[in-house]
Amino acid sequence: MHMKGMNKEQLTEAVAIKAGVSKKETERVLQALEDFIIETLLQGSRVTLTGFGTFSARKRTARMGVNPQNPKERIEIPTVVVPKFKAGKKLKDSLKK
Repeated sequence: MHMKGMNKEQLTEAVAIKAGVSKKETERVLQALEDFIIETLLQGSRVTLTGFGTFSARKRTARMGVNPQNPKERIEIPTVVVPKFKAGKKLKDSLKK
């Protein structure tokens, strides 16, 4: 299946078919996975799916930047926590083929 992108509904349908379970069950599992990953990152931990990759949260410290609407004006960009995903070996190797 070649697509330029896949939304959550399409992912749910594809996973339901591949797993041989109902779309409703797949929706619940995907939502639970999403919720669990978010909750875990909020607690400062990471989630590793061996071979696939690791979800983590990283603090980006405050820094000075440029106002995009007025490039001569310097602005302070506040500290923010951002999500990070590091691909695992199996995923990387699969994409090399």
